[in-house]
Amino acid sequence: MSRWEPNARGRLEQAALDLYSERGFEQTTAAQIAERAGLTERTFFRHYADKREVLFAGAPLLEKLFVDTLAETGEKTAPIDAIASTLNAVAAVFLDRYEHARQRQAVIVASSELRERELIKLASLSAALATTLRGRGVDEPAASLAAEAGVAVFKVGFARWINGDGERPLAEFLREALSELKTVATGS
Repeated sequence: MSRWEPNARGRLEQAALDLYSERGFEQTTAAQIAERAGLTERTFFRHYADKREVLFAGAPLLEKLFVDTLAETGEKTAPIDAIASTLNAVAAVFLDRYEHARQRQAVIVASSELRERELIKLASLSAALATTLRGRGVDEPAASLAAEAGVAVFKVGFARWINGDGERPLAEFLREALSELKTVATGS
């Protein structure tokens, strides 16, 4: 593959994911990723600060989607219902991404460094959601509780989805996780 072909970022992301799956995160270098993608190491570092960020490059876009979707829900919508609506909308992004998500998550689970980075990403998402809820007039601690609950529902639903067979969409798993949270919270 010529290094001048388009979609360098996508090629680097796929090469990294494949190499991490084959060799492990710790055993893979940025140079190997670039070579697999048919690019130079310099090109790799033009796109990513380090080899972790190849897996997390989409995090800012996902967070923006969460925040923008939440901000657009009706102002009179209860915080947890606004979060539920947001989760449902965000799930659409994952409709054709099951295999990629499953492979990416397997790489993350296998590395303590990547698990830590994933937790940082989720904490950032929770903070952004709480800020958005406060901007909608939700007081504390309700804003933080709803945001944390939303992230927990996403995390649990996502884990169930990628551990499944890929036949059911993520949205179903998120609805089930939210329903279970509501059951736990109400004791019924």
